[in-house]
Amino acid sequence: MIKTEFLDWLTELTGRKPENETLYIRAFTHGSFGDGDYQRLEFLGDRVLGFTIAAHLYDQFPDEPEGILSQRLNSLVSGKVCAEIARAIGVSNHLRLGKQARDDGARQSTKVLGDVMESLIGAVYLDLGMETAKQFILKHWSDRISGMAQDIRHPKSALQEWAASHNRKMPVYELVEKNGPDHDLRFTIKVAVSQVGEVEATASSIRTAETTAAKLFLEKFT
Repeated sequence: MIKTEFLDWLTELTGRKPENETLYIRAFTHGSFGDGDYQRLEFLGDRVLGFTIAAHLYDQFPDEPEGILSQRLNSLVSGKVCAEIARAIGVSNHLRLGKQARDDGARQSTKVLGDVMESLIGAVYLDLGMETAKQFILKHWSDRISGMAQDIRHPKSALQEWAASHNRKMPVYELVEKNGPDHDLRFTIKVAVSQVGEVEATASSIRTAETTAAKLFLEKFT
């Protein structure tokens, strides 16, 4: 039986009372808790999120080429952003976790929170339809979209352009270390430009670590 507190929280988030309570229970159930976890809903929610943000960016930035739109999209639908929004709306308070996952800190895990945010979107889509899912997404992503800088060159692209313009070899990225439990892996990446220097960064995904390393390199050496 779904708790009244959880039901009220969902109603406030979506603006509509949930109709299929079982979907939301599944959306918040980690694999460590038992059968029926959130992974299938996460798969669906990821696509609903991507489509909604992509369509909104297409309308909001009518003069931008595909490459820049893709950069904007990738920055908005990353696991890190999903986790930040999940924390802001209180997702961690409602997670269903097994003892080991709780002991490992899964309730505050960026990976887990990001995944559950996507599974929640999947549940809203299946339960209340695409229009409600769209409104839900844009409500919680709108500040990030409106606050985006006009020049959003990806740090890796900016570093590559800097190297080329200064007659340097292209940046080389190397995985230095991978550690942590499966639900909260951490990757350390080193980026180096020959005869200039190198910088390391650690994040919850290789892509994010590479991006952060490139940004730090630019701040340190350019």
